[in-house]
Amino acid sequence: IAASAIAFVEYLSRAFPGLLHLGLLPEPLEAQIVKKTMAVLIIALFTFIHARGIKPGIFVQNSLTLIKVGLLAGFIITGFLLGSGSFNHMPARINLTSGFAQWKSIGLSLLWIMFAYSGWNASAYLGSEIKNPKRNIPLSLLLGTGLVMVLYLLMNLLYVYAIPTAEMTDTLSIAGLAAGKLLGPASEKIVSVLIAFALFSSLSAYILLGPRVYYAMAKDGLFFKFTAEVHRKYGVPLYSILFQGSIAALMVLFGTFDQLLTYMGFSLGIFPILAVLGVFKLERRHPAGGMRMGYPAAPFIYILAGLAMLFLSFIERPLESVIAIITVLAGVPLYWMFKKCA
Repeated sequence: IAASAIAFVEYLSRAFPGLLHLGLLPEPLEAQIVKKTMAVLIIALFTFIHARGIKPGIFVQNSLTLIKVGLLAGFIITGFLLGSGSFNHMPARINLTSGFAQWKSIGLSLLWIMFAYSGWNASAYLGSEIKNPKRNIPLSLLLGTGLVMVLYLLMNLLYVYAIPTAEMTDTLSIAGLAAGKLLGPASEKIVSVLIAFALFSSLSAYILLGPRVYYAMAKDGLFFKFTAEVHRKYGVPLYSILFQGSIAALMVLFGTFDQLLTYMGFSLGIFPILAVLGVFKLERRHPAGGMRMGYPAAPFIYILAGLAMLFLSFIERPLESVIAIITVLAGVPLYWMFKKCA
């Protein structure tokens, strides 16, 4: 939520740089304060929308998702058909240095890429509120992940087509830069606004889904009891939504976009490894009576690759990685504390 809000402000300020300069404080400091204030206000806005009930929240989310997919598809098609880019920007050969530094950067990059797919399982969080869940949950997982893969690959291909790789460094609002290169300066502002608007969908989805997890944990006696309270009028876990919004706002105030991305990427990188390890445990408890496709090689390769990414990311960004590890480990005593008090 915090990372999406910061990215939204970055794209919006690329389109309208004057938003960050009010003339009240020294320029760099003022820009930072305005960015963080805007990001917090966006979180507050969507927290309020989803606190008003599931129907308005779902309507907003579905509308934003459809608009986002349409905008991304339109940008991709227009960029390739009408843009003045070049596939020569894609180097035919990359020479890796003999040192360890480049491998650390590769590991961190892969962690950020994994973060892009972190919502693939999110529809399961709404299982009790989905019609015909036996059919629709697996279908949503497959269709959602497939669509994200296609859009993600085409968008990144378009970026490389538009921009020489050396010019991408330290640019967060990459889509705006790509639009300017492909279609001229005027389109940079238009696309930056469109991408900023599209980020509303991600922000809204996280705010919608997260409280359902805290609610379920609290119902099982494994989280703060107030997060399981459902508002009588709106029928949503109101305090859970407000609790989440408050934490996200604090993260905006104390972290940068890449710090949050690394912190969350590392945290989220731990749990899929644990989940896949669970496959081996399930196989021992409930033998399938025949070899599953890819078992045991596929889960073993996944675990090995995941551990390698975490290790390389840790070496590259030790501070954010240590904070992520501490956050995850803090869950262990909290789990036993809640279990004992339940």
